[in-house]
Amino acid sequence: MNTGLVLLVVLLLVVVAVLVVVLLRRRTPAPAAPAGPRDPFRDTGEDVLRGDPRKLKAGDLVEIRGTTYTVRGSLHYTEQSWGWTEHLLDDSTGGRKMWLSVEEDPDLELSLWHEVPSATVTPGPATIDFDGRRYKKDESGTAKFVSSGTTGLNGSGTAKYADYESGDGALLSFESYAGPGEPDKWEVGHGEPLTRAEVRVWAQGG
Repeated sequence: MNTGLVLLVVLLLVVVAVLVVVLLRRRTPAPAAPAGPRDPFRDTGEDVLRGDPRKLKAGDLVEIRGTTYTVRGSLHYTEQSWGWTEHLLDDSTGGRKMWLSVEEDPDLELSLWHEVPSATVTPGPATIDFDGRRYKKDESGTAKFVSSGTTGLNGSGTAKYADYESGDGALLSFESYAGPGEPDKWEVGHGEPLTRAEVRVWAQGG
């Protein structure tokens, strides 16, 4: 066989091989981007059966211990890399304000809060005696917040907070939304932890 012809055949085979490789690459889908970090212990089954409290928003319905509330608004707090949310609840009775706090630290923590406008205690000491219990200081700080729906606060701002806990698990919280240079005006909340089974969510779309 002529040497030139052999070289031509080899060259054609190389071109064909290159084209095949290019076509195969175009038809092969790109690998999906890796999903973000996910807690391997998160109980997704509970989220399917009872709704996900992490996704609550204004207008949703939430049932707590057999009583159904409407979420009127939400406060989304951030402090450095840490965040939590408080949802203002309405049970149509016109009574005192109630809040549902939702936090992952790292497990899901749910708490129901009642405002105590008559309280005269203020944060600061290592322990506080209130309503027959002694509370020990847990944590305090300053967080940024963003408000959605109806909360009675501006769309964004900062809040000081101090959290206390009693030996039997009861919670006592202080929050102040005073502006720069203004004296702190502490709002006092009395809370109790909730189990996941005590909370059911009905998202209302939107």
